[in-house]
Amino acid sequence: MKAKMHLNPDFQVGKIDDRLYGAFLEHMGRAVYHGIYEPGHPQADEKGFRKDVTQLVRDMQVSLIRYPGGNFVSNYRWEDGVGPKDQRPRITDAAWQSVETNQVGTDEFHQWAQLVGAQVMMAVNLGTRGPEDAKNLLEYCNFPAGSQYADMRVRN
Repeated sequence: MKAKMHLNPDFQVGKIDDRLYGAFLEHMGRAVYHGIYEPGHPQADEKGFRKDVTQLVRDMQVSLIRYPGGNFVSNYRWEDGVGPKDQRPRITDAAWQSVETNQVGTDEFHQWAQLVGAQVMMAVNLGTRGPEDAKNLLEYCNFPAGSQYADMRVRN
């Protein structure tokens, strides 16, 4: 039995959602540190983002980026990555046998996503946390001032 496929570019069922062409960014390997973020690098901007990497991602027209990525999020506390960088905790990640410096967090990621022209999809830790954490992150990212986590964002 042979299968046949006929393609007709004039026949469309519907438009493909641009979000299908998204990606994710996580703190493992060189994706964040020494990837998009490398203060002191000749191509780094004033915030430490690599201009060459930013331009490449912009050129690819990545529509949406999920953060903080894949397996990394399963033990991530987003609160550790906000606020003054010199006050952020350095956390050991036993699963990956590494130290997370939290120098890139929610605010920095949002800034970088704007630079590359991508929408943001925030991932939440349901591995060691839960729905309350997701609610708090939603409040931090989206609510106007006047609530605990929104006011935290405004201060940052």
